[in-house]
Amino acid sequence: MKKIAILSLSILLYSCGASSTKSAAKRPLYEVLTQQNDGGASIHFFEILSEPNEIKMLQSDENLKNKISANDIQTSNFVILNMGEKNTAGYKIGIEDVVETDKNIIITVKETIPKPGGMVTQVFTNPFCVVRINSKKDIIIK
Repeated sequence: MKKIAILSLSILLYSCGASSTKSAAKRPLYEVLTQQNDGGASIHFFEILSEPNEIKMLQSDENLKNKISANDIQTSNFVILNMGEKNTAGYKIGIEDVVETDKNIIITVKETIPKPGGMVTQVFTNPFCVVRINSKKDIIIK
């Protein structure tokens, strides 16, 4: 009888411990979906996409279609960062920091330029970046 009680208690404790260790994986606040040195727009601009029809437009892009789910339309916003046309290689645009407050998301953009006098390829480029913000809060871009 003692063995059965110990075995039952062991099984109970094991099953309680197993269920408490499982937790849902939390998504990061933001994810860079693509960051490229060429392929962006010819003008410098930042755009926030939050409407379903705008986000569906991203899903039609060959590089992004497998990175954006149908659920993202309800739970995420997207930011497109375009650095504009540059006359050499070596330029890059991306995210420096993302901070969530109780009311909004504050994004700090980082633009990298080639070092003065450095060797760069003489070619026109259009650096851009597409970022998923895993929140539907208002976005402020700095």
